[in-house]
Amino acid sequence: MSDRKIRRKREKDAKKKLAKEIKQKMNMFDKLGDECLACRTSFDKANREMVSTWSVVVRQNEDKVNLYCPTCWSAAKQYVKEISGGE
Repeated sequence: MSDRKIRRKREKDAKKKLAKEIKQKMNMFDKLGDECLACRTSFDKANREMVSTWSVVVRQNEDKVNLYCPTCWSAAKQYVKEISGGE
């Protein structure tokens, strides 16, 4: 096989893999909640600011999507930092 043929096959396989991953993630979007998992603050999917500032944790093994508001997310990060011995 020529180098060109091998390169094309790799690119084609990479595109297929990427398309499959995107499809899986889009299916998980349907499972996105309407509120923060921790404090139950409402989440508006149509609000650009909320979409860009809230944190989404996808657990594919558990087939679960967790949604956290910025306040709860920063509190959780601070807690983890304290537990791990950081400042």
